Amino acid sequence: MCGFVGCFDLSSGGKPIADGLKDELRTQVLEMSKRIRHRGPDWSGVYTGKNAILSHERLSIVDPLSGKQPLVSDDGKIILAANGEIYNHKILREEFKEKYNFRTGSDCEVIIPLYKECVAKGGDFAEMIEKLSGIFAFALYDSERDCYLIARDEIGVIPLYQGWDKAGRYFVASELKALEGDCVTIEEFPNGSYLWSGADVAPKTIRWYKRDWESYDNVKNSPKATDEKGEIINPSVIEKVRNGLEAAVKAQLMSDVPYGVLLSGGLDSSIIAAITQKFSKKRIETDGKESAWWPRLHSFAVGLEGSPDLIAAQKAADFIGTVHHEVHFTIQEALDALPDVIYHIETYDITTVRASTPMYLLARVIKSMGIKMVLSGEGSDELFGGYLYFHKAPNSKEFHEELVRKMSKLHLYDCLRANKSLMAWGVEGRVPFLDKEFIDIAMGLNPTDKMCIKLDSKQRIEKWILRKAFEDILPESICWRQKEQFSDGVGYNWIDTLKKMTEEKVSDSEFARRANRFPVNPPKTKEE
Repeated sequence: MCGFVGCFDLSSGGKPIADGLKDELRTQVLEMSKRIRHRGPDWSGVYTGKNAILSHERLSIVDPLSGKQPLVSDDGKIILAANGEIYNHKILREEFKEKYNFRTGSDCEVIIPLYKECVAKGGDFAEMIEKLSGIFAFALYDSERDCYLIARDEIGVIPLYQGWDKAGRYFVASELKALEGDCVTIEEFPNGSYLWSGADVAPKTIRWYKRDWESYDNVKNSPKATDEKGEIINPSVIEKVRNGLEAAVKAQLMSDVPYGVLLSGGLDSSIIAAITQKFSKKRIETDGKESAWWPRLHSFAVGLEGSPDLIAAQKAADFIGTVHHEVHFTIQEALDALPDVIYHIETYDITTVRASTPMYLLARVIKSMGIKMVLSGEGSDELFGGYLYFHKAPNSKEFHEELVRKMSKLHLYDCLRANKSLMAWGVEGRVPFLDKEFIDIAMGLNPTDKMCIKLDSKQRIEKWILRKAFEDILPESICWRQKEQFSDGVGYNWIDTLKKMTEEKVSDSEFARRANRFPVNPPKTKEE
């Protein structure tokens, strides 16, 4: 995972760009790229072409020695800057090994032959991008055709922004801060979308990610795991959940550097940690034929002294057998970090800021121990209805439609938090629950199997089917633990202090005039 800045349409206005101006733009792009160097502390690279400039800041996870970017095709005509991981790159390499001469071991290089094949066949970019299994945002420049392709993964795990300067030049960047001050218009690049400049019409973003499960009618008759009484009648449905998530975790363990797991002690992170432990003894890159380079799996938990998450995480770690590390922070340390946290995460959403702060502090410790990649449990609540308000769902249709809505917003909240909090210190976060193939499994389930339905005198706990699928590899107290918000689990005093501090710092008169200062989305509370 890395960071990049791209500048396109250098000759905006129809006139060829002068060499002097191109040099100025190159210097400008390098300055913009410098603002996101925390995302890629390992190496920097830049490409300057006829009508494009690409700068890349690299965090080396796969092929640290030869995989520096921007990547250049075997014929030198296609240039690629990518951020993320392509988990099925070995399969794609095998498919193209007779047609394309791979120059690096980088997982992202497979995007180049995919593009070349796509253009040769007429340019069905949705079909091309659908072949990628991973988390990604990329900018590709075709120097022969003088056009570019920009794309982002289906859920928006990887951030991407776009902007235009006053001359009409088009920019893309991994974080908003890289564009600020240089572009007059800035917006988020939509998740699950691409933009292609090679057509005769003005380029626009097009949605490539579309799924049948987005409609309730396509899942309402899916096979049920249980009957009306809650008795298991179709265990294969539960097995499908287990096998699908295990396959996702295994695929995401590709790494040439030390990795670990985030372990809050909640259900989701504990499942990911337990599955990771199952596969951690062998090297995934050799299909399990060689021993892992780092045979002990390390887990990390963060919280105030005595917080619920720390207690539960230790239980889970003892059971799973990880080398566990507790990271304690104080309220003052969190308050001191707050300005830096907001600078990095680029949002004022209350719950995101609350949860990002301890994660930001944790990431610094993880990096100090030489860990460059961690697996985390984001996405489970949106796939399985894990939030407590899902208990109030009146029927399966509204339950499912709310899941679809929550999935469509993940890029604004949990994905943003996990990516930017960790990448502030150059730590990559991977999220197996949001594996494209596993999303299809989870969202294709019959919604009634995920609902908190009433059974006799009690109500079924949220995410029952997920708990059932993995109950044999977790402590009972963890497997059936009630949902906790991450920012609550690290210690309730953290949120209480934030509320108290902001109540004191923002006067009633300032709050009354908030719409004058913030006309767009005026804050609803003093904390916001």
